[in-house]
Amino acid sequence: MKGNVLQWALDLLYPRKCPFCDRVLERGIEGMCGRCPDELPWVRGAAFEVPGCQLVCSALWYEGRVADGVVRYKFRHAKRHSAIFGLLMAQALDEVCREMPDVVVWVPLSAQHLRRRGYDQAELLARRVAELKGLPVAGALVKRRNTRTQSHLHGAKARAKNVAGAYACRGEGDVRGLRVLLVDDVFTTGATLSQCAQCLRQAGARSVVGLTLARAR
Repeated sequence: MKGNVLQWALDLLYPRKCPFCDRVLERGIEGMCGRCPDELPWVRGAAFEVPGCQLVCSALWYEGRVADGVVRYKFRHAKRHSAIFGLLMAQALDEVCREMPDVVVWVPLSAQHLRRRGYDQAELLARRVAELKGLPVAGALVKRRNTRTQSHLHGAKARAKNVAGAYACRGEGDVRGLRVLLVDDVFTTGATLSQCAQCLRQAGARSVVGLTLARAR
């Protein structure tokens, strides 16, 4: 009873909102509002390629309210949205990937950015996807240096140069011989996913499949 009262009070003070359009959800409704599923720009089963990845799949196109939702999730502490975002990503994976991965790995933030933000948005997505698919999670990658925000750079060459050598595999989360699912929030040019995938392959991963919430057109 006390738990119900506490949840009611929290919902009153901090109402649950649709992660995409930011509308307040009716009490008892989880995930997103009733309108967004029909209006969002779904990728619908397409797969893409980047060096190091067998394929990359995404749930949504990064535009409009999807971009707004990602910004709220990453920069306005809307961590609870990782639940619905991860569900959409798991569904996108099922549409294009016929071989179940062995382990889920995420594209990590640098230590400095992690301290500043307080959470790693890609890690939350990875853990949610892993939970839904019944897979283990491994913190197999580390970001060794800060880089400029990729969204502030224009062109594939600039983005690739920005992340070159920024990531490495570490001892924990051994990926030798495993099929790795590599999770990130947004796929733009694929430079970051490619760098991380190549690190994983060099560490002995059997294959790497990329999975993101959104993809830029």
